[in-house]
Amino acid sequence: MSSHHIVKDNQEPALIIANGASCSSELLQQLMEWSPYVLALDGAANRLLEQNIRFDAWIGDFDSGAGVNESALLKMGSIERITALDQNKTDLHKGIEFLISKGHVAANIIWATGKRADHTFNNMAILWQYHDQITLRILDDHSRVYPLPQSFQKWYPKGTQLSLIPVGSASGITTQNLLYPLSDDCLELPHRTGNSNEVAVDGFVEIHYTEGYLLMMECLD
Repeated sequence: MSSHHIVKDNQEPALIIANGASCSSELLQQLMEWSPYVLALDGAANRLLEQNIRFDAWIGDFDSGAGVNESALLKMGSIERITALDQNKTDLHKGIEFLISKGHVAANIIWATGKRADHTFNNMAILWQYHDQITLRILDDHSRVYPLPQSFQKWYPKGTQLSLIPVGSASGITTQNLLYPLSDDCLELPHRTGNSNEVAVDGFVEIHYTEGYLLMMECLD
């Protein structure tokens, strides 16, 4: 997996590779093939180099470990190295803001779950912080997580597991075609979430809400 598919700049979502649990090679390959730009976050670089996975840039404060394998890095060719030292921001914050500055309008994020529970929780919460600047989605082998717009419609097969997780709270939630419907309801952490709902019949799921922030989690297991 030495290179990724050549597509026009910004035609497809960029790919951010964090330093959490790895995903399957199949998912990684699928995303790499259609990503115009691949950005490694700090400690992920060595893991990518070990697997001969090509990336375009590497960002962080470079504080996670003994450093990168410079000879392996040179073999990859031209890789931009971006130093971002702001200790008030995580590497994912820095990576997202860098892509925004380069004009990307969407990005997929992998290796952002697993390993550290605090990192997983924080990475998911970050998605809403940039929702008005870039479309973001966290993917792993079991889930797809993304900010849910206030009006949402998507076709799903019956039985697809969906979770609606509030970031803080969300209100005025009304759903159609979910097994456990909501009607002008409120979800709020830690008291009530929309965990482990599912699609009632083959067809479109509709979700509308008026206030707050919701994450959609499409569960694939």
